[in-house]
Amino acid sequence: MSRISLKRAFTQISGLTLISRVLGFIRDICFAHFLGAGSAADAFLVAFKLPNLFRRLTAEGALTNAFLPVYALAKEKQGQPAALILAAEVQTALLLALSAIVIIMEIFMPAIIAVLAPGFNTTPERFESAVQLARLTMPYLPMISLVALWAALLNSADEFIAGALPPVILNIFLIAGAIAIPFSADAMQTGPVMLALPLTIALLLAGLCQMAVLQAGLRRKSLAPKWRFGKMSERSRAMWRGFVPAALGAGATQINLLVDLILASLLQIGAISWLYYADRIAQLPLGLVGIALGTALLPRLSSIEAGTEKSLRKQKFAQELSAGIMPAACLVLPATAALLIIAEPIIIGLFRSGAFSLADGRAAAAALVAYAIGLPAFVGLKLTAAALYALQTARLLMIGSLISVGLNIVLSLYLMRIFGHVGLALATVLVSWMGFVWQLLWLGRAGRLEKTPVRAIFLSTFCSAIMAASLYFLMPLVGAVIASQTGGMVVLVLSGGAIYFLTGWFTGLLRLVFFSKTS
Repeated sequence: MSRISLKRAFTQISGLTLISRVLGFIRDICFAHFLGAGSAADAFLVAFKLPNLFRRLTAEGALTNAFLPVYALAKEKQGQPAALILAAEVQTALLLALSAIVIIMEIFMPAIIAVLAPGFNTTPERFESAVQLARLTMPYLPMISLVALWAALLNSADEFIAGALPPVILNIFLIAGAIAIPFSADAMQTGPVMLALPLTIALLLAGLCQMAVLQAGLRRKSLAPKWRFGKMSERSRAMWRGFVPAALGAGATQINLLVDLILASLLQIGAISWLYYADRIAQLPLGLVGIALGTALLPRLSSIEAGTEKSLRKQKFAQELSAGIMPAACLVLPATAALLIIAEPIIIGLFRSGAFSLADGRAAAAALVAYAIGLPAFVGLKLTAAALYALQTARLLMIGSLISVGLNIVLSLYLMRIFGHVGLALATVLVSWMGFVWQLLWLGRAGRLEKTPVRAIFLSTFCSAIMAASLYFLMPLVGAVIASQTGGMVVLVLSGGAIYFLTGWFTGLLRLVFFSKTS
């Protein structure tokens, strides 16, 4: 079976990711309006962070990265039935292990929250609410972990649409949960912190719906793995042996964000929420470009490594990886430039309403500027990590990840003393840049990376600079003409996109990167 083109796979994933991110912004606008950046928001975000962190460690990051190369090899060497047996064994072991983890964490949740958000100890209501909400959200972990495994199976068969639907489903349910907040508050007459309870209920309902959708996709492709109890095969055991280093490798960024969460809880109330809203904006280009391309690349690179003749393997691998790096660079550079200039109008335009004050907006915007500096590294790491996992170098990534986590802790403790919550964002950025450069150098030495066309990067930088300068001079004009902060934000974003598109067209950048016969 021939594989679909990287461009088509990227378009499918990115399109659904865009829908998800738009819904995510609507979700976060609802969060900001009904919860603000105070105790209620902090409690829910801490509670939601816990299953989300484990999801990335056990599923979307580590398990997918460890599973797909082994699955591709089993499929290539032994056929589809043997590969599905491997998937069934992994599925069963995953459910049993995560169920045990959920039970343990439910029992010890107060101690876990005390470690996760030590600053909550000074506000008993916020602490108790976070504990209760976290206990309610934890069952989401096995649900979304199974969903991530099933999505990986569908991705291996070039079925990317069903695998990209879960975030869309999640955001729809969370929007509904946020809208229900004022009604449930009146009905239950609870305190302000427990206003987040409808969101936890919506989260669990979303997990059930995600599982149903992915199962339907698997059955349609005849890829639904059965449940297999008993002794695992050697191939399955080999996959799990690679899982621990893969978990540490894939989870470095999430662990660094967790460090930010812990340390932010020691700062003033609202710091957790400011970092969250800033990260949400940065996640848009990261999701549309980095995650979409990384998701499309991993099964393709794994297949090349498993099935290509050894003499041609390096060349084909490098060509496929570079085919992803060049458009990623030319999409992320303008996003970085725009966020550096119009971070405040974007944050205020999106979230300034209800309980989310102007001061909250400015604090979140400062963190967004810091995250923008690291955006090329965040995106680049998704691509280089996909390449390294396809090469089954999980232990190498584990070493790098452990180093990055240690550096992040040191830098965070130092920079937060100087810059507060912005210092936490800067520490994550610096560590991400170091990790990205290191991974690029390793792939280059291994002969798995082609030289990225200098012309394309230069033209993209040039066009991004023109766009940034234009936005800088447009900002006061737009503010003077358009009274609505949201309307001004929309005009600036659309203007920036139009300026980059036009300059890219006239300089030949778009034809070179996106419309050439080889793109």
